[in-house]
Amino acid sequence: MTTAKQSAKKVIDSLPDDSSYDEILRELAFAKMIEQGIDDSKNGRVISNEEMKQKIAQWKSRKNSE
Repeated sequence: MTTAKQSAKKVIDSLPDDSSYDEILRELAFAKMIEQGIDDSKNGRVISNEEMKQKIAQWKSRKNSE
């Protein structure tokens, strides 16, 4: 089992030496989102594409009514 520290080091080590703090943080956040998505999928916390399309349509309609 990989620890959070090991995962973070792997991400950081994969980046160019001249990476900025913002770039490093962005990549760490992205890696964490991927890990969470995989965990959600493994544990059945998913929705269908059709449900997602409906949610996006709702978000768009709310934004347009503001």
